[in-house]
Order: sequence, then C-alpha cells, then structure tokens
Amino acid sequence: MTYEAMSLDVQQLLARLGIPKCIVLGHSMGGKTAMALALQRPDLVERLISVDISPVSTTLVSEFSAYISAMQSVNIPAGLSRSAARQLADSQLSPAVQHPQLRQFLLTNLVEVEGHYVWRVNLEAISHHLEDILSFPVFHKPYPGPTLFLGGSNSPYISSKDYPEIQRLFPKADIQFIEGAGHIVHQDKFEEFITAVLNFLPPP
Repeated sequence: MTYEAMSLDVQQLLARLGIPKCIVLGHSMGGKTAMALALQRPDLVERLISVDISPVSTTLVSEFSAYISAMQSVNIPAGLSRSAARQLADSQLSPAVQHPQLRQFLLTNLVEVEGHYVWRVNLEAISHHLEDILSFPVFHKPYPGPTLFLGGSNSPYISSKDYPEIQRLFPKADIQFIEGAGHIVHQDKFEEFITAVLNFLPPP
C-alpha cells in the first residue's frame, strides 16, 4: 500500500476510462496519491489540487493507530437500521476519536453488506502499512504544472516548514488556507472549499 502503487492504480484507471489528461484533486492520503501521480506521470495531470496534506512524512502515528484500532473494535449487531448502526458506531468510536466531525467522516465508510455492518476500507491493510501511508516517496524531478495546496487554518498538515519541499517538487504551487477549517476542509467549510477549487480551475 505505497503511494507509488496507488498512483499506478490511478494510471490504470485513467487508461481504462480513456482519459489522456485530467485535473486531479485528492484529500489527505488521496492528496499524497495525487501528488505521486503528478510526479511520476506529469503528462497525465493538467492541474493538481492537494487538500490539507504536504509532500512530506506525517508524524501523527499514534493518533492514526488509535483511530484504526477504534474502527476495528466497533461491534454492531445485525438487523439494526442504518441510522441506529451509525449512532452505535459513533458512540463506540467517541473515546478514541473525540472530534464529532472526524467521527462523522469515518462513519461515511460504514456500509451494510447482507444485513451486517462493515467498513468498506481495508482496515487490516491500512494498519499493516501505516508507515508507508504516513511517509511520502522521494522524488527528484518536479511536477511543472499548476498546483494548489488547499489547507484548513486549524489543521497541522500543511506547515510553513513544508514550504521548501512543496516549492522544490511543485514550483508553480499556490498555498492557500481556508479560515476556520480543520483537516476535513471540504466538510468543515464546504462553500469556501468549492469556491477555492473553482477559482483554481481554468475557465471553461
């Protein structure tokens, strides 16, 4: 579960869909995958938007481990309605995941399969590859296209100490922050997020 491998997944998807070039937007882990794609295959990426993540290693290992463990420990009996299942999962997650908005974001991955509630993300693979997920590959050749780093002002994931590496790998980068948003920028400040993205896109 490396970013090189996930970038290759996207490359294969684009080939299968017959898309020669695209604008790529990714949040957090998806942002690192989008950056890896742009750096590996700049010919495929017209513009790049990385939402609240930098091209550097993330250090909040214990926090992520706790979230994964909490999700793996969720136990929901069969036969509950979707709303009741989400409420129960929310209460079980709350000791480890204290921010309500983050819990709601995680709960979007709770799905019903044949009467049982499961996580649609592969928690086992994520927990085994946490080091890969929190790191970022070393690249030497920059991506020459327009790039937007769009962070939340209340989030630590795009820091001023990351700026030199951002400029090295993405020389055309514009770094913006949405006031009052945390890590899940598009949930915390949806309208401001959409406005920033649309302003970055080329005119139709």
